Amino acid sequence: MQVNQNPAVNSYTQGINAYNPSSVSAVTAQAADTKKAEAAGSEAKKPDMDRVEISAEAKVTTKMTDAERADLVKSLKDDLDSQMSRFTNMMMRTFQKQGITAAKGDDFWKQIASGNFTVDAQTKADAEAAISEDGYWGVKQTSARIFDFAKALAGDDPDKMKKMQDAVEKGFKQAEDAWGGSLPGICGDTKSAINKLFDDYYKENEA
Repeated sequence: MQVNQNPAVNSYTQGINAYNPSSVSAVTAQAADTKKAEAAGSEAKKPDMDRVEISAEAKVTTKMTDAERADLVKSLKDDLDSQMSRFTNMMMRTFQKQGITAAKGDDFWKQIASGNFTVDAQTKADAEAAISEDGYWGVKQTSARIFDFAKALAGDDPDKMKKMQDAVEKGFKQAEDAWGGSLPGICGDTKSAINKLFDDYYKENEA
């Protein structure tokens, strides 16, 4: 069996795994804990929280209600689920064509990480486009997506944002465990870009 050595495909799969459901779960679990704490507090009407909107430049603007923020989180997660499903189906077809039985759960990601498969020209081209500077799984879009997801859940509260950053860090660690080793290259760049977005946010919101 040939071993896939194409760096674009390797970076593509590593980048996707860095933002797999375990990363989302780490952030949403933190948000759930925060909500429980808030529920035990005052029943007074809360003011509108900062609104988060995704534009072509993935910027965060204006104000939003709790319901609008929940809609945004759902939209971001639905988009992620769609892209994850697209990638999983692509890999399943690749494995089937080569007579490879796809593994289950985290072993699926370890199987991809092994590189024990080949890819056709179209798959290679799709991977290169996906991890390009402006690609869906590129550093720019992925870091903006994760940051905006965290900010929507935190309601633009600086203290909660720090908890969200911890949750994102936990998500990367879970992704690394699922991958079965270090997440080099594009994943490290994405993580650095996310932390820079958090750092810039803290500077902008200093008292």
